[in-house]
Amino acid sequence: MTMKAGREFLLFALAGVIGLGVDVGVLYLAAPLLGWYAARVLSFLAAATATWVLNRRYAFGTRHSGASLAREYLGYLLTMLGGAVVNYGVYVLVLHSLAGPWVPALGVALGSCAGLALNFLAARQLIFKSRRGR
Repeated sequence: MTMKAGREFLLFALAGVIGLGVDVGVLYLAAPLLGWYAARVLSFLAAATATWVLNRRYAFGTRHSGASLAREYLGYLLTMLGGAVVNYGVYVLVLHSLAGPWVPALGVALGSCAGLALNFLAARQLIFKSRRGR
């Protein structure tokens, strides 16, 4: 991995940590209304939106897709679906395997770790692939 790719990965991971906080916060707020499974879909969308904003500005600030913001955002969400499937699968497995009020947060955290590399490569190679203004 080049120095630039390493820096991008570190910033991507830091955005992911912030996204994890958004994910868990929205999950626990929405779960009483939607249940743990439907709330997880909403919390993923909230976290993906937060990480898109952060990654666009920081991790991939010298790159852009060349598309409109709306198209780039939708592309980012679609691209993150690969990692989301892995993430959600781990989340469900944890919910079914353990008990306690902290289990949903653990499921989100473990799922996020499981999807991290796939999401980074997808974002770097598919969404934020072209150089700005050079």
